[in-house]
Amino acid sequence: MKIRNLVLVLVILFSITAAAQEKPVQWDLSSCIKYALTNNIQIQKARISLESSEVSTKQAKAQLLPNLSASVSQNASYNPAVSLGTYSGSYGISSSMILFDGGKTLKTIEEQKLQEEAEKYNIISNEKSIQMSILQTYTKILYANEAVKVYEATVKTSEYQFNRGQEMLQAGSISKADLAQLESQLSSDKYQLVVAQNTLSTARLELKQLLELNSGEEISISIPELTNMNILKPLASLQSIYETALNVMPEIKTGKLNIQVSTLETSKAKAGYLPKINLNGSAGTSHNTNSTYSFNTQLSDGFSAGIGVSVSIPILTNRENKSTLEKARLNEKIVKLTMKDTEKNLLKEIESVYQDALSAQSQYMAGSEKVKALETSYSLIEQQYNLGMKNTLELLTEKNNLLSARQSMMQAKYLSIMDMQILNLYQDFPVEIK
Repeated sequence: MKIRNLVLVLVILFSITAAAQEKPVQWDLSSCIKYALTNNIQIQKARISLESSEVSTKQAKAQLLPNLSASVSQNASYNPAVSLGTYSGSYGISSSMILFDGGKTLKTIEEQKLQEEAEKYNIISNEKSIQMSILQTYTKILYANEAVKVYEATVKTSEYQFNRGQEMLQAGSISKADLAQLESQLSSDKYQLVVAQNTLSTARLELKQLLELNSGEEISISIPELTNMNILKPLASLQSIYETALNVMPEIKTGKLNIQVSTLETSKAKAGYLPKINLNGSAGTSHNTNSTYSFNTQLSDGFSAGIGVSVSIPILTNRENKSTLEKARLNEKIVKLTMKDTEKNLLKEIESVYQDALSAQSQYMAGSEKVKALETSYSLIEQQYNLGMKNTLELLTEKNNLLSARQSMMQAKYLSIMDMQILNLYQDFPVEIK
């Protein structure tokens, strides 16, 4: 019965472990981010750094407690003049405790707590960094996937036009030079299709590397159906986004913590001018083989204990305290300037992404209209070409214009989506493409 219960527990534990390690069948952006946040090496290292900081905090708190140490010494000596050997031993314990150090120990504890908090924000910073990388790579995959489809359709059209050109050449409707142009266009479109396929493969490989997947693992990317609502979603005001980012971005919170740490460092430097008071205590005893008393009697009679207070008052320290205080105050100014610089850099980043998003949306709208117009124009020219009213150069020129317009529209489309999600990341909103 016990064995059966043990087997049942092991099966349950195995099932839980297997479920925890299970990978999604279809990788959409949300599942990619979720998996990376659990398995990314940099994030795991940041979590270990937090654990190390927690240990340092415990150590800092322990400095308020008294220490205790024991000592034992055993000595043997020999005097040839009297042919007498002596064996002696001494035993003791000692302890000390800080009574007053100008608050330096308490400030060290407080400082270490702030460092521990900073490590937590470092984890968040790493998480946002991996989210940013996955977002960019995932968007690149979506763009490359659509580009492949566009070039596949283009190659089919070019093959049809080339085959149609061969028939027209036999009928005497076009020249060999025109057929050569159609063949050259077909070769060019096939080459562009290969480039797009390679770009897609490279982007998929980059995503696998970000997810820390093995090289042999295959992943199936979920391709969402995107509408104009996804692409042309209205943006919040720039000021609103920036104010939200100031309250949630980890580098801003870390900067504020660094200011508090620098203030504590200045306070600790001031404490260097104050006296330090320690409480000390010790106890010990000894024995010697030359004594006529027994071992236990020697230990009892030789026992002594003492307690005392020591005061250390800094008078002349070769400018050490003064220099430490001056450097701490200068560092405090540097940290505050660094904070301002961090806020300005954040504003620059948000302004740049915000402007890119607006530009991408306007380019997408203009590109959509251009594609519609060129599709109509190309359809008419193709009909005229089949009737012999347009030459091959005019047909291919219009076709390449349409292809170029589609490429520009696709670029604007996915740049708009990516930039909007980056702005979500700055505001600590969910990052998702659905």
